[in-house]
Amino acid sequence: MPIENNLAQNQAQGLQLIVPNLHRRYSGVTATNRMVAPKLAGMFRAAWLGPHAPDGIARIGFAELLKLWRHRTPLIWHARRNDEMIAGLLLRSLGWPLKLVFTSAAQRHHTALTRWLIRRIDAIIATSALSAGFLKREATVVMHGVDTDRYAPPPDRAAAFAEAKLPGRYAIGCFGRVRAQKGSDVFVDAMCRLLPRYPDFTAVIVGAVVPEQQGFANDLKARIEAVGLQSRIVITGELEIEQVQRWYQRLTIYAFTSRNEGFGLTLIEAMAAGAALVASRAGAAEFVVEDGVTGVLTPPGDVDALVAALEPLMRDPASAAAMGMRARARVVEKFSLDAEANQIAAVYRTLV
Repeated sequence: MPIENNLAQNQAQGLQLIVPNLHRRYSGVTATNRMVAPKLAGMFRAAWLGPHAPDGIARIGFAELLKLWRHRTPLIWHARRNDEMIAGLLLRSLGWPLKLVFTSAAQRHHTALTRWLIRRIDAIIATSALSAGFLKREATVVMHGVDTDRYAPPPDRAAAFAEAKLPGRYAIGCFGRVRAQKGSDVFVDAMCRLLPRYPDFTAVIVGAVVPEQQGFANDLKARIEAVGLQSRIVITGELEIEQVQRWYQRLTIYAFTSRNEGFGLTLIEAMAAGAALVASRAGAAEFVVEDGVTGVLTPPGDVDALVAALEPLMRDPASAAAMGMRARARVVEKFSLDAEANQIAAVYRTLV
């Protein structure tokens, strides 16, 4: 078995951290996990269990996991979903020496099952103070970080936009699965009103249309066709992560339109890439964005407010570019991956 893809047998007894990812579907939770895990692997002997393993961390299969029964020293098991907490608790009950950590991004009251699981976890991390307030127990707030080298402004944004072969000179984007929770309809409705006034802009929705949301997506396409903007409101579908990163570099403005979020990683990804930001007050937006300085905050689900916030930036792309530079500087200072990893590592060290 290749050492670069699997946990080498002679490393097993030195293992300190298991990062489980038990969901096959790629999601925002997976994305945040993938970004910070290689940083943690630089501080602990770590292995990734499950699909979507990133570079920079060893992989462990389920067969190898079974061999860690009665491991000599405690292992950190860092769960981010209910099924990963359940798996960790089950393994511990059967003899695996696990110290369980759970990261919660939810900004809502938890189900009875989740509350039961959380009470049995050794340490809890919340991605914002708001998320921590729903946990009913002590938690450490660690906000997500972003790879500011990978998510960086392009050398030439105009050239980056031109390679997409879209109409106009500027792009305005909204990223995430196409569904009501992400506010895809709010973005489309705002674009249907604004794009006829600003012919230099094209709107891009980067995200998957999952089968259960096909009706919702079809309705959006019907709205776009009704105003004749099929060539200027583009829905890309699901893309590889490298392509998504390139789309960020093409944006002059990013619209974060979620009605509710755990954190909203696209906020800091877009800011790191130097896009001006208009964000609904969902997820961590109020903690991340300095309203009027590094972005503009709006009420969730409010098309009128989104239009009012976007229009000055579309009218003055130079002002949008300046806001994007300020946004980039804030992310570099406050929301780097190194900062996130160091704070998570401090939680681990209280347990082992």
